[in-house]
Amino acid sequence: MSTITHHEVTYADGVKKIHYLATGPEDGPLIFFIHGWPATAITWKRQLDAFASVGFRAIAPDMPGYGQSTARRIADDYCQESIVEGLMALLGDTGRDAAIWVGHDWGSGVVSSVAIQHPETVTALVNICVPYNTIELGWDGFLPLVDRDIYPEDKYPYGQWDYQKAYEEDFEGTIKWFDQDVAGLCSLFSQKPGPRPDPKAAAEAMATVRKVGWLGGLPKPPSAAQLGPPILPPEIFDSFSADMQKTGFWTGSAYYLHHRRNAEYNGPRNHKFTNPALFVHTKWDVTCETKESRLMEPMRENCSNLTEVTIDAAHFVMFEKPAELNAALFRFIVDAVPGQWPGYSDSEYEKTK
Repeated sequence: MSTITHHEVTYADGVKKIHYLATGPEDGPLIFFIHGWPATAITWKRQLDAFASVGFRAIAPDMPGYGQSTARRIADDYCQESIVEGLMALLGDTGRDAAIWVGHDWGSGVVSSVAIQHPETVTALVNICVPYNTIELGWDGFLPLVDRDIYPEDKYPYGQWDYQKAYEEDFEGTIKWFDQDVAGLCSLFSQKPGPRPDPKAAAEAMATVRKVGWLGGLPKPPSAAQLGPPILPPEIFDSFSADMQKTGFWTGSAYYLHHRRNAEYNGPRNHKFTNPALFVHTKWDVTCETKESRLMEPMRENCSNLTEVTIDAAHFVMFEKPAELNAALFRFIVDAVPGQWPGYSDSEYEKTK
C-alpha cells in the first residue's frame, strides 16, 4: 500500500493555505477528491488507497475552512471564486496542467465551478450527489428544479432546500446549535444506515428547518454516546472528528452564504462541458434526490459526454459503499478516458479471439 504524505500550498499572497494528502506514484495520472459538508481529506482515504494501488497520483485536500487548511471566520473566504483560487494553487503545486476532478456534496459544486471557470484543467468531471450546473449557480441553479408534487410552493417555498435558507436567515444561531456537540454530529453523519426512510417523511424534515428546527427540533445534536459505532474505520473517523472539533462548523458552513455571489461569478445556466463526465446517483439520498426529480436536468443538458451510475446508498456513499464507488469510478475511467488509466496506452494488450 502506498504511503500517504502531507503537503500544503499557500496562495492569496501567502495569507491562506491548503493542506492536502497525496499518495501514489508522482508521475501517475492525477486525480483529485474534493469533499463536501462536513468532511475532510482523510474521509477519502479508501479512495486514495484504491487509486494509488493501481498507479494514480491521488490527492485529497482539506477544503478551505476544514482540517489543517486555513479556517478563518471570514465569510468571503468561502465563496466559489475564493475556493477556486485555492484549487488552482493546489493544481499548480502538483506541477500538472489538468486532472480528473471528483467532487461530493459541496465538493461537486466546487468541481463544477472549476469546470466552468477553467475547463482546460478538467480531463474528466465526476459529480457525486449534486449535479453540474446546479448549486454553483446560486439559488436559480437548483430552486426551480424542486419537485412541487412533493413540496407545494405555497407550503414549502424552498422545498427540501429550506435548510439552506436557514443558514442565510440565522447563520450564527445555526452554528451555535451545531457546535453544541461537534463530535456527535460527526458520528451522526457516519452511521451505518438503518431501514431506508420514507422519502416524503425524510424530505419533510429538511423542508421545515426554519419552522421546526434542526433534526426535527431537537434542542441539541445527539451525542456520540447515543449513537451506534461509526461506519468509518476508527482511524479515519477519529481524525475527521478531531479536525471538525478544531474548526467547528462555522467555516465549513459558510459555503452556504454565497448563493448570490456565486451566481454572479459563474453566470447563468447552460455552461457546456464536452470532456467526459460522470454523475453518481445515490438511491437513498432524499435531499439531493436525482432519480425522480428534475435536479439532474442541467447536467444532462450541458454535458455532451455523460455517463450515469446509481449506487444503492444514502448521501455519504464514500462512507457507506466505498468499494462500489471505487468500482464505478474505475469503470468510468477505463470506458470514457482510457488514456488516464495507468499504463493503458503503453501496454501491448490485444484481444485475439
